[in-house]
Amino acid sequence: MPETDMSKLQTSTNTQLDFSVDSKQTDASQDQKETYYDIVDWSQWFGYYCAIPELHAAVNAKATWTVGKGYQADEQTTLILDAVKGWGKDTFNTIIENMIRTSIIAGDAFAEIITNDKGILINLKPLDPGVIRIVSDRKGRILRYEQRNKIKKSIQKFQPEEIFHLCRNRVADQIHGTSIIPAIENIILYRNQAMADWNRVLHRNVEPLFIFHLDTDDTTKINEVKRKYNSARKEGENLFIPKGAVVPEMVATAANASLNPLAWIDTLNDYFFQACSIPSIVLGSSKNLTEASVKIAFMAFQRNTEEDQLQIEEQFLSQLNLVIKLEFPAIIQNEMLTEKPEQQEQAQAPEVQQEQAMEPNDTKAEMEGRK
Repeated sequence: MPETDMSKLQTSTNTQLDFSVDSKQTDASQDQKETYYDIVDWSQWFGYYCAIPELHAAVNAKATWTVGKGYQADEQTTLILDAVKGWGKDTFNTIIENMIRTSIIAGDAFAEIITNDKGILINLKPLDPGVIRIVSDRKGRILRYEQRNKIKKSIQKFQPEEIFHLCRNRVADQIHGTSIIPAIENIILYRNQAMADWNRVLHRNVEPLFIFHLDTDDTTKINEVKRKYNSARKEGENLFIPKGAVVPEMVATAANASLNPLAWIDTLNDYFFQACSIPSIVLGSSKNLTEASVKIAFMAFQRNTEEDQLQIEEQFLSQLNLVIKLEFPAIIQNEMLTEKPEQQEQAQAPEVQQEQAMEPNDTKAEMEGRK
């Protein structure tokens, strides 16, 4: 007989772990002649960009708004940049938009600087960041870039002045930029997992599972029942079975027995765009938002985008010795500052409007009437 002495009751060990983040060191130059950095996760990050629609939209929107209405420059610079064709069908604007998009995904974007005999820029050719290696010396200065050939397995070396390099969010003494993907990867996984789970729930509501109690253990007969039932279900036809041979039992989830994940998915969606610094309203969201909240969100996005534009303009001056100005496509700050007085009055609370509408004579008459 089993012992029932409760004094020997034991408890399980709590295996729940508190949330923590792994420590990380910067990818800086080491105590050696040369230090290498390869974007080894480029293929995975590019896969996220191609497969995840919200990431695809956010990255494209960021690149599009940073390029804005295009660039402004003097006549000589405009003539030079208008001749830049990239891979043959590019324009200067599409090349910059491509590099911004790539730098967000990979952290770094590279383009080969092609000049004529006089050192004048004649082309910028975007490169695959997955095959570019950054080589730095002991002091953390870039020595050169190396491009691995995808076909011949050879290496082509470039001097620093031969590569136009956009480095996103470089931190401390790192010799490379920072991709946006690692910071939002969990949000992407959680959201798509919730959507996949909810899809299964909806699918089971349309095509529920069944348990079949078969009056046989013969494998051949069981397989025949499976074949006939699956075929009938696929074709949407009726299935006629001798009475008592099979007793079907539907596996159903009781109403309200599961949590609705739509609120969770919506929260993750908002959190994702917040982490990407892209207001959902910029992407055409039709959520119920107040005009004031939309303006504040857009102004924050505008400030962030103008900072990115400034960095690109500075890099063009530093690396290519060209002065350009990227124009932001839409500005609402002036509209907010010059709002008409009657518009401000309309925005006041109804009780304030009612109080201002009350005349002194009305109050006096009411007080006189109580005498």
